[in-house]
Amino acid sequence: MTQQDTSEVLRNARRIVVKVGSSLVTNDGRGLDEQAIGEWCRQMAQLAGGAPEAGLNGRREVIMVSSGAVAEGMKRLGWAKRPREINELQAAAAVGQMGLAQMYETKLREHGLRSAQVLLTHADLADRERYLNARSTLLTLLQHQVLPVINENDTVVNDEIKFGDNDTLGALVANLVEADLLVILTDQKGLYTADPRQNPLAEFVHEGRAGDAALELMAGGAGSSIGKGGMLTKIVAARRAAGSGASTVIAWGREPDALLRLARGERIGTLLVAPTQKTQARKQWMADHLQLRGALSVDDGATAKLRGEGKSLLPVGVTAVEGVFSRGDVVAIRDGKGAEIARGLANYSSAEARLLCRKPSSQIEALLGYSAEPEMVHRDNLVLTR
Repeated sequence: MTQQDTSEVLRNARRIVVKVGSSLVTNDGRGLDEQAIGEWCRQMAQLAGGAPEAGLNGRREVIMVSSGAVAEGMKRLGWAKRPREINELQAAAAVGQMGLAQMYETKLREHGLRSAQVLLTHADLADRERYLNARSTLLTLLQHQVLPVINENDTVVNDEIKFGDNDTLGALVANLVEADLLVILTDQKGLYTADPRQNPLAEFVHEGRAGDAALELMAGGAGSSIGKGGMLTKIVAARRAAGSGASTVIAWGREPDALLRLARGERIGTLLVAPTQKTQARKQWMADHLQLRGALSVDDGATAKLRGEGKSLLPVGVTAVEGVFSRGDVVAIRDGKGAEIARGLANYSSAEARLLCRKPSSQIEALLGYSAEPEMVHRDNLVLTR
């Protein structure tokens, strides 16, 4: 890409996930770095407000993925050495989460921005219904201009459900909300062609293509000392984020005004460009990679709105329900002649959908006893296939 194209990728990013590592948050394990956290919060508040004085071209939606709970908990508990037992790590995380959430709340409030704490496990994103619930919650928070601060729920995870590192969590959150950009703030300036601490000829990589296997070799490859828990996890995270069309920037977390400068299109750190545009990645994910659990037949009016107006599918337009599926499962949407016209994530189970057929959204709560969403399938979770 040309420098102009690179700047456009950064300037046009409207939904940004920012991930910051433990060493930065806790000043290398010495406790929460109030000044550094305050700086990131100031920048995120300006991004959310679209501050013209900062040279921004409009508001951004920002989500923070923050490490640091275990390290802060260890400090509060007076532990000098990181424990190995999972129950002790979970205890440290429980203690540390209190301070971490309080710090972000305080610093964001100083700049007029509300915050919310969200704790996730891998199981939350592997299960389709919980995935959909998490997505709806985060998008609702953004809609109300509340900045979500996300961390892995270390107090309940075990080896089977751990993300393993918050680089992975950042990428999965970028997928979850279909972010335009993932910014990984770290204690390194970015990616080099080799370990610069060992090879004086190592060159800095300003830009690359997310998913390029050569990048993982540069980062040390699996099993190398530099790759374990270091740059390699960030390169792999960029590949994951690219699956939904998000590009990734890996940059030094103490670079002055790094987030604001990136939003203005300035080249900082290493930019790994997603090879697929967001809409294309979404179509590929919905249309090709998810197993169909059932089908919804719709009337001509709903067909016209889906095809011609890009609308959501409401219960009133559904004429029949096939198969057995749960909330969050992928279903086909068929027109009156039985031809598939779209696929989407169902907001209601098959049993509930049968009760809602031909009914207005205003009756959902009366019929089911609750109302998850007014739509049977929201347009954000729907792709036309014909």
